[in-house]
Amino acid sequence: MKGSKNTGHSYEYSCFQREVKKPRYQKASTAANSEIAAVCKSSPPVGNMRLNPKWTFHLGHKMSDTSDYNRGAWDRMVENANPWTLPVSDDQVRDARNGDWNVVLTPLKAVPRNWFGDLSGARVLCLASAGGQQGPILSAAGAQVTVLDNSPAQLARDEEVARRNDLDIQLELGLMQDLSRFADQSFDLVFNPVSNCFTEDLAPVWREAFRVIRPGGRLLVGCCNPVLFGFDPDATGPQALQWKYRLPYSDLTSRSPEDLQRHMAKGQALEFSHSLEDQLGGQLRAGFMIADLFEDGDRDRDWELAEYFPPFIATLAIKPL
Repeated sequence: MKGSKNTGHSYEYSCFQREVKKPRYQKASTAANSEIAAVCKSSPPVGNMRLNPKWTFHLGHKMSDTSDYNRGAWDRMVENANPWTLPVSDDQVRDARNGDWNVVLTPLKAVPRNWFGDLSGARVLCLASAGGQQGPILSAAGAQVTVLDNSPAQLARDEEVARRNDLDIQLELGLMQDLSRFADQSFDLVFNPVSNCFTEDLAPVWREAFRVIRPGGRLLVGCCNPVLFGFDPDATGPQALQWKYRLPYSDLTSRSPEDLQRHMAKGQALEFSHSLEDQLGGQLRAGFMIADLFEDGDRDRDWELAEYFPPFIATLAIKPL
């Protein structure tokens, strides 16, 4: 959001399918409202509809240059029909209402159904999980779903499905490391598919997730195998299998200035590697107990690296009673 890093404020977008709740926070200043309006106007339309202009002001995590840039990058991915921005179909929602459903934390493997527990009436936060994919399915399966994401265009996908299929989904614009708008123990389950590679520091993500999950609640996470970041994602053939970068990796510091400029000129999001110590150990240090784990491949079956090791990991963690 242009200029937000100067105000020290972030914003949340609230949309409810059947009712619009009153803002839970103080009203925005005139300057802040101007910034909010600018974002709303720049959001891509859904059919002949734009994002609901019902915005509320939220005192919270300061927007960084990285999160600001990645917001725009994901908005552009929606325009370019990236696979992670394509909403689920009517048939998938209907099947989910009939108990036949699955969702993914990683590209290929469906999350085991026993990871969710009983979803009937469960309060679920889909964290950095917009795009009209997981949230609508979990809502149709009986959960009370809130979707929080950094991309207005991705949230518009969830709004599109909610309107189309009469689902009650709460949408929030914000960062995964700042859940201060939510009270302690607000959720039974937090669902966080592969996305923490777009933030530089995981500690506040795990700390906030632990705070908003009730005792006995669950955290489901998808993440990248950190080894993945040692290789050049733009290389092909034998060069794709040659180790190139020292870990931890950062698009901002590991690439040369010229390479970074080319990367950003393509509109690609900025990514950061996180060690298993930060991924798994970070959840443990926040207070969770890791109960299960699986590894996964990738949709791109021509990707050479996926033949040698699983690029993605999913974990189930429990907040102790």
